[in-house]
Amino acid sequence: MNCTIRPIQVLMVFVVAVTLAACAADEETYKEAPVERLYNQAISQLEAGEHELAAAAFSEVDRQHPYSVWATKAQLMAAYSHYQNNDYDDAIIALDRFIQIHPSNRDVPYAYYLKSLSYYEQISDVGRDQKMTQLALKSLGEIVTRFPNSKYSRDAALKIDLTRDHLAGKEMEIGRYYENQGQYLGAINRYKKVVDQFQTTTHVPEALHRLTESYLSLGLVAEAKKTAAVLGHNFPGSEWYIDSYEIVEGKSVRPKVKASRWYWPFD
Repeated sequence: MNCTIRPIQVLMVFVVAVTLAACAADEETYKEAPVERLYNQAISQLEAGEHELAAAAFSEVDRQHPYSVWATKAQLMAAYSHYQNNDYDDAIIALDRFIQIHPSNRDVPYAYYLKSLSYYEQISDVGRDQKMTQLALKSLGEIVTRFPNSKYSRDAALKIDLTRDHLAGKEMEIGRYYENQGQYLGAINRYKKVVDQFQTTTHVPEALHRLTESYLSLGLVAEAKKTAAVLGHNFPGSEWYIDSYEIVEGKSVRPKVKASRWYWPFD
């Protein structure tokens, strides 16, 4: 009987031994923890302000116990943790996933609201690109449309007004730039957009005044007077109306302040 062990057999035995050892090590390293403990640990980290760790811990709840009630809560809490950490992109991804997986969950309105906040809090100043403002406006509109009776609808409506005011401010900035460059037609288009599409914003009085200026600069006196009249009818007490009236009529209507005599107590 030949008991010689060939090299290939030695190699196979070695590979099997290494594989078994690795599996044993993995079993010792990875142990599934009770769902309550994992969830409570994540809550503790969230309350301690360790938002990044909390997000990872909530995700671990979902990974280890994907079919539990806790997993559904953990998915939303992971998104909230990302939001608290200003990781808005991760928050939005997590919220979209939650909404897709649990469309009938009672917390879906909150998921939409948190998503809209993730866009809203990224709105930059009017001097920059307004893509995030547009996304915030769309997301806020979904809340008002889908959940009009929810407790989030009122705040969403308020933020919609603020967001629209922000967009109108952007149009005004561009319009003023065109006007200062002598590109009056471009300026008129921007100002008219504010008047037509953002009627409830605070920028309308100035937009009407700038329209009056631009029309006069082009020699369109009739259009200028018509626009000034609209401004006076809708905002009669506005400083912008006084300015428009003065440039259209060519005379000042501001009260003149009398020069007072200086009083010197030792005269």
